[in-house]
Amino acid sequence: MELESLPDDVVAAIEVRDRWRRASAAGGLEFLVTDISRWTPGSTVRVAFLDGDDQLHADIAGATTQITDSCNLKLDFGHDAATGTFRRWTTADTAFAAEIRVSFDMQGYFSLVGTDSTDRTIGAGGGPVGGNPGQRSLNLGRYAVNRPAQWEGTVRHEFLHALGFHHSHQNMRGTCENEFRWDDEAGYVPTRDADGVFVADFQGRRPGIYTYLAGEPNRWPRAKVDHNLRTEDDPDVVAGPFDPQSVMLYRFPPFFYKSNPSSCAPTGNGQSLSNGDKRGLNLLYPHTADELAGLQARADAVLQSIGVGVGTESLPDSNGGNLAEAYRSRVEALAAAQTAGAD
Repeated sequence: MELESLPDDVVAAIEVRDRWRRASAAGGLEFLVTDISRWTPGSTVRVAFLDGDDQLHADIAGATTQITDSCNLKLDFGHDAATGTFRRWTTADTAFAAEIRVSFDMQGYFSLVGTDSTDRTIGAGGGPVGGNPGQRSLNLGRYAVNRPAQWEGTVRHEFLHALGFHHSHQNMRGTCENEFRWDDEAGYVPTRDADGVFVADFQGRRPGIYTYLAGEPNRWPRAKVDHNLRTEDDPDVVAGPFDPQSVMLYRFPPFFYKSNPSSCAPTGNGQSLSNGDKRGLNLLYPHTADELAGLQARADAVLQSIGVGVGTESLPDSNGGNLAEAYRSRVEALAAAQTAGAD
């Protein structure tokens, strides 16, 4: 089983950025955590494709209608009805062809979360993935060659990331932290199959999650397992109720869990948005004027607090710039957009 994961350098850049946010946010933390990570409610977010044909692009766009039908946000794929073509981007772009830049050429599935897709401090040192115009922000590996059987669910999962959703198995209100079988069964002898995957040993003892994911095809060190699977109990994380029917909940192999059936295992079909997913979308992208108007007050609070934290004014980004300066400009731009949306 190959799990979804962003490249290590991208994860490192995001972690540096998030530490800066926590250090500098002070009273405006709520805006940074919830508002700066989502697109402006009521706005249009452009999507473009690096590769793949028009039929694949049309299918991807069609699969996202469940999402946009549930919230006050539009995804614009740049469809030209006369030619049947969709918007494209290239790795040579210096200006954004789209906020969400889709590719099919890298291994695996991944997406940057929310407005990280246009955050130039992520991937600023180069690389194929990041928040710059010529970098991938969302990848659906091998879709251009061979789509999996339940491809629509994966598309919705990744596009929900792109709109600001996190994984359900890392929700602090769920049971996954205690339900996951992290360690090997007592006495387990490391055993691999012909593909390099860790399997049960000759006495039927099973590997734990750490051992299993250290093998093929993931080859994850322990820290990467923790980052991708451990519960996010950081006080900065905004989490709704745990939803076992969400498309954001992974369907892991049975041996990942201590019990069977597990309270952490998904009960949905993995294809369609759950009612909880739809409620979350409506909370992130509401239709009400009162919610939109409240964004400006939170923006003002964070603009006053940015740069107050010790050492934040001199914290460099990966391209030698200054995170405080970059994020002050970013919040100002988002605040202006939020105000326009509330008018």
